[in-house]
Amino acid sequence: MSAPKPSHGWRQVMAAFGAPSALTLFFLGFGSGLPFLLVGYILSIWLRESGGELGLIGLLSYIGLFYALKFVWAPIVDRYPLPWLGRRRGWLFAAQMLLVAGLTGMALLGPEAGLLAFILMAGVVAFAGATQDIAVDAYRIEIAPLEAQGALAATYTLGYRIALIVSTVGVLYLAQFWSWRVAYLSMAALMLVPAMATLVAREPLEHRAAGPRAGFVEAFMGPFREFFGRNGVLLAVMLLAFVGLYKLPDQMLGVIAGPYYLDSGFDKADIANISKAYGIPIGILGAFIGGVAIPMIGLRWSLAVAAVAVAASNLLFILMSLHPGEMWSFMAAISGDNFSQGFAGTVLVAFMSALANRNYTATQYALLGSLANLPGKLIGGVSGFMVEASSYTAFFIFSALSIVPTLLLLAWLWPRLAPKEHA
Repeated sequence: MSAPKPSHGWRQVMAAFGAPSALTLFFLGFGSGLPFLLVGYILSIWLRESGGELGLIGLLSYIGLFYALKFVWAPIVDRYPLPWLGRRRGWLFAAQMLLVAGLTGMALLGPEAGLLAFILMAGVVAFAGATQDIAVDAYRIEIAPLEAQGALAATYTLGYRIALIVSTVGVLYLAQFWSWRVAYLSMAALMLVPAMATLVAREPLEHRAAGPRAGFVEAFMGPFREFFGRNGVLLAVMLLAFVGLYKLPDQMLGVIAGPYYLDSGFDKADIANISKAYGIPIGILGAFIGGVAIPMIGLRWSLAVAAVAVAASNLLFILMSLHPGEMWSFMAAISGDNFSQGFAGTVLVAFMSALANRNYTATQYALLGSLANLPGKLIGGVSGFMVEASSYTAFFIFSALSIVPTLLLLAWLWPRLAPKEHA
C-alpha cells in the first residue's frame, strides 16, 4: 500500500497541531522532561564535580532503571484510579506532587550530606517521573485518534525538550553562579507548572472493555496476553526486540556524555551554552520534522532514516576527542546528535502508540517505553568502566555499530508493518 498523498498528509498535520489537546500535551511534555536528566545527565555532572569516580557514576545511573521498568507497576495505574481528578489526571497529579517533594529532598541533602540518603531521594524522583510518564503516555494515546499521534508526539516533544533546556542550561547556570541546592529547588518549583495544567486539562473518554476490569491478576496479565494474542508470538517478540534495540546508540551515551564534556575541557557554562541552549532547539526542530515526515513518507521509512541518523551522529563525538576544547567540534557533534534524537524520538513515540491497544493503554505503552530504554540503561551503567578500559573514541564507535541488529530487525518487519502503518 502506498504512502499517504502529500496534501492529505499536510491536512492531517495541520489539524492535529491545531487541536486543543496539543497545548495540553505541550505542558505535560514539559513535566515529563523536567526531572529526567536531573537524575541522569545532570546528576552525573554534580557527582563528578563532587569528586565521584566514573565507575561509581556509571553504577548510580541505574537509578534510571525506574524509567526502564515502569511497566512493572503500570497495570496498577491502568486498573486502579485514584479518588480524585479521574483515572489519568489523578495519577498525573499525584506523581507531580511526589516529584516536587523528591527534588526538594535532593536539593536540601546534596551528596555531601550522605550519599545513601541523597541517592534515595534521587530514586524517589526517578520513580515519580516514571509514574508520571506512564500516565502522560496513556493520556496522549487516549485523548486523540491514531492519525493525530505523530503531531501530538511532536508537541509533547516540544514541551519535553524545552524542559530539558530549563533543567540543564538553567540548572548548570544556577549551579555555576549560585549552588546546586538553589538549582534543584528551582526545578521543584517549576514542577508546579505541569501540575496546574493537569488540574485544568480534560479527562480522556473511557476506551475500556469489560475484560480489563476483571481483577488484580487480570490487570497484570491481560495487557500482555492481548498483545501476544493480537500479533502472534513471533511477531510480538520481534516487535518488542525492535523497540528495545531502537534507541540503544542514544541511550548508551546518556550517562557518559556529561563527564565526557568535562574531560574534553569544557566547563558547566560551556556545556549549558552548547549542549543545551544551542543543542535542544536543534532537537526540537528534528522532532517537528519527524512529526511531518510520518504522514509524508510513512512510518516505516521514518523509522529507517531515524535509526541510521542516530547511529551515525554518535561518530561525530570523535571530533571532540580529536579537537578537545574547540567549540566548533562540540557544536558539530551536538548538532547531529540532537537533530537525530529529536527526529527519532517523535517517530518512535508514534510507532509505539500504534502498537498499543486502547483497552490497556498505560500498561502496553509502558512496556514498550520501558523496552526502549532498558538495554541502553543496562549498558550505560557500565559505560564508565568501558571507557576506562579502552577510550572514549572506541566507545563511540561501539555505540554507533550497536544499531546493526535494529536495522536487521527492521528489514524482517518491513512487510509486516505495512498494515499498522496505514491502519
